[in-house]
Amino acid sequence: MPFLIALILASNIGGTATLVGDPPNILIGSAAGIDFVTFAANLAPISLVILIAFIGLAWFLFKKDLQVAKIDPLSIDALDTSELITNKPLLRKSLVVMGGVILGFLLHGALHLEPATIALAGATVLILWGRIDLDHVLREIEWTTLFFFIGLFIMVEALVEVGIIEAVAQAALNLTDGNLQMTSMLLIWLSAIASGIVDNIPYTATMIPVVENLGQAMPAGPLWWSLALGACLGGNATLVGAAANVVVANLSEKSGQPISFGLFLRYGVITTFLSLVLASLYVWVRYL
Repeated sequence: MPFLIALILASNIGGTATLVGDPPNILIGSAAGIDFVTFAANLAPISLVILIAFIGLAWFLFKKDLQVAKIDPLSIDALDTSELITNKPLLRKSLVVMGGVILGFLLHGALHLEPATIALAGATVLILWGRIDLDHVLREIEWTTLFFFIGLFIMVEALVEVGIIEAVAQAALNLTDGNLQMTSMLLIWLSAIASGIVDNIPYTATMIPVVENLGQAMPAGPLWWSLALGACLGGNATLVGAAANVVVANLSEKSGQPISFGLFLRYGVITTFLSLVLASLYVWVRYL
């Protein structure tokens, strides 16, 4: 459990750093017209700081769970790792395509292409070049997780259609009296709390129109960064807070090691609180 839970928490913290690190960032980048380099320049520094802080926190949180019986070093040395990579030609092709995709992410602003287009193009090239069985690829997709998010997106669009989003934006303006500092702080913490309840992907899709409306009354830059930080870091609060949480939980349950909601909450809330404090200080000092 320490390895799986730490994997989830670190994944969401690291995913905050770049445009393609976490789905909410892709949504924000597309809506606000923010390219890969700009996104990384603004959020990678604080993501690194939070990750370093989390490493120290993880040692404290999991200290008791890391007391295990000593393992004979000879048994580890005796493991044969030469056969772990079963298809070296496919590995080389994958590395070439991955390099091209990363280069495409860095240049997508100049190329006027969405990150999703570049990612799907890379997947298509690898399937064709590597002569990969498409049936096998489709079987490996986490369809349960995808349909979970499809249902959430449908509900979000319904909220937009009936005008609730516009009402929320107006309420936020009234609450903060149009003050940029207060609005940014409210956005960070509200985003984190809401993401832990409804998952950060549909929440971000819901809040993008709100931020666009707020951006008409004040500078939108700090608001976009506040939304990204709050949504991505808030995804660590609960087991349903982010895509990584759901995926790891599903795979862990399939292997006979279910992660309970309460167990994850015990570690997620503390990590999220520390992350939000650091993120709030960063936004305040750099942008406000």
